[in-house]
Amino acid sequence: MDRIFEQMTSWLKDWIVDGLMSLLTGTFDSINAQVGSVAADVATSPADFTPGVFNLMRTVSNNAIMPIAGMILTFIACYELIQLVIAHNNLANFETWIFFKWIFKTYVAVMLITHCFDITMAIFDVAGHVISQSGNIIQNSTAVNASQLAQMRSTLEAMSIGELLPLFMEIGLLNIGIKIMSMMIFLVIYGRMIEIYLMISLAPLPFSTFGNREQSQIGQNYVKSLVALGFQGFLILICVAIYAVLIQNVSISSDIAGSLWSVLGYNVLLVFALFKTSTLSKRIFSAQ
Repeated sequence: MDRIFEQMTSWLKDWIVDGLMSLLTGTFDSINAQVGSVAADVATSPADFTPGVFNLMRTVSNNAIMPIAGMILTFIACYELIQLVIAHNNLANFETWIFFKWIFKTYVAVMLITHCFDITMAIFDVAGHVISQSGNIIQNSTAVNASQLAQMRSTLEAMSIGELLPLFMEIGLLNIGIKIMSMMIFLVIYGRMIEIYLMISLAPLPFSTFGNREQSQIGQNYVKSLVALGFQGFLILICVAIYAVLIQNVSISSDIAGSLWSVLGYNVLLVFALFKTSTLSKRIFSAQ
């Protein structure tokens, strides 16, 4: 009878250990996959991320926003011409070359508003190139070392069933917490892309202000905001790289639950840092 009880206990213990190792392996695999997926997502240009949404935003912008931008550009061009004419002592010192200056400035303004989407995509292409180059370096150097799983298994096998059952529930809750953190990371990345789509849908309006020095501040701030959004992806990638390095430094000791709580703590820290990337990027590029 004792032998049968020992065999049942051993079978139950092996089953619990296998279940725990499955949870732990999934946790480490998700961390490894997370670095690669984030690098790919933030490096993708808006035109390639969701082509259907991008084409919709471009069509709406060309049909609904571009005519308004043309009206604003016409008003600014007339205002600029008046300013150039009266700038020289209220016509007392009139010079004909100012008309050539006005024609050139108006031509540049028209070219900017006509190619506003090309300029916008160029900004994100540059940012995407930087992110792609950085992502290749980071992804190759921050893979989580899974060799510690063998040490974990030895630690688990040395525990009794009474110790394993609470640990099973605790690790299960930690995995749920990590999945919730992964969902929040998803929201940050896709929320950034939605913000980009909203920004580019109104691109003709700020680009129509470049014909006048005073009004061009609107367009300059818009371009700064685009650059900030583009390089926010780089900051997101850096946050994930720091997170992966911190995970590597987690010491897997006999207190497996405590070590995994540290992993969850790093997840919370990562999400907090990701939410700060937007503000930090705008601060760096002086975007309002």
